[in-house]
Amino acid sequence: MKLSTRVRYGLRAMIDLVIHAGEKPVLIQTIAERQEISRKYLDNLLMALKSAGLVRSVRGARGGYMLAKLPERISIKDIVVALDGRPTMADCLKDSASCPRYDICPTRDLWEEMTTSIHNLLKKTTLDDLVQKAKDKEQSKALMYHI
Repeated sequence: MKLSTRVRYGLRAMIDLVIHAGEKPVLIQTIAERQEISRKYLDNLLMALKSAGLVRSVRGARGGYMLAKLPERISIKDIVVALDGRPTMADCLKDSASCPRYDICPTRDLWEEMTTSIHNLLKKTTLDDLVQKAKDKEQSKALMYHI
């Protein structure tokens, strides 16, 4: 399974919101610049995340985007599903009619097991977990010095 650009950029934007928002909205242009994502593409991602109830927009001079839930209540699976739908290892898992060998395929059980493992990992990992990892990496980078 390969994650789409939508998911990778969407996760970066969500992490950016947590790190830089606090109690106030963040301008889409600011996120786009920090994350090196085109504003138009980011706008599309944020609209999908908003439709899923993960972010909310605030209008006006001090407007922008902010999380709609606490980061510890947003699973990575929530974000992936909002941006790309439910991930699977093989098309036949979404649509049994897509494969004439569906009932006799020896690999289908493996694809189902792999998909379940991925779903469980994405479900148990929260946005807050990724933010903490980002902060840890930034801190270790700041502590590193060379002689």
